[in-house]
Amino acid sequence: MTLSMYQASVPVFLRALSNLHHVLKKGEAHAQAKGIAPDVLLQTRLIPDMHPLVRQVQIATDMAKNGTARLAGVEPLKFEDTETSFEQLYARIERVVEYIKGFKPEQVDGSEARTVTIKTRGSDHQFEGQAYLLHFVLPNLFFHCTTTYAILRAAGAELGKSDFMGKM
Repeated sequence: MTLSMYQASVPVFLRALSNLHHVLKKGEAHAQAKGIAPDVLLQTRLIPDMHPLVRQVQIATDMAKNGTARLAGVEPLKFEDTETSFEQLYARIERVVEYIKGFKPEQVDGSEARTVTIKTRGSDHQFEGQAYLLHFVLPNLFFHCTTTYAILRAAGAELGKSDFMGKM
């Protein structure tokens, strides 16, 4: 049996977003327990030249929603990136989950050779669908989910590998 583009993308995105939501909840609970202002935690960075936690979540969700849409050959839904609270981040994750659940396997399957063009920092990049998924979307999604985890862990949240990985 072969692995379809849908199976390699949408269920993986959904799991990553579910785990991201869980990690954020634990981070928020830690902030409340320790009296850390939520906005302070949301603006925390691992190092000064990296994005803060709130931006890490925005980029992770963008990877899932934009990746799904582009593999399906449709224009991705646009988000404004205006979240300033944990509640708004949870709502963003939930909105992305509902959006990508709306795609059917037949919209994504067969996209291995579909041309995907993206703009990054002012230049256009073209990929074939499979390379876009495997070499751009998935690494970026997991980088930003991992960085969110690392920011919260460094801030003292009691998180472990099983929080990041989710239920097996």
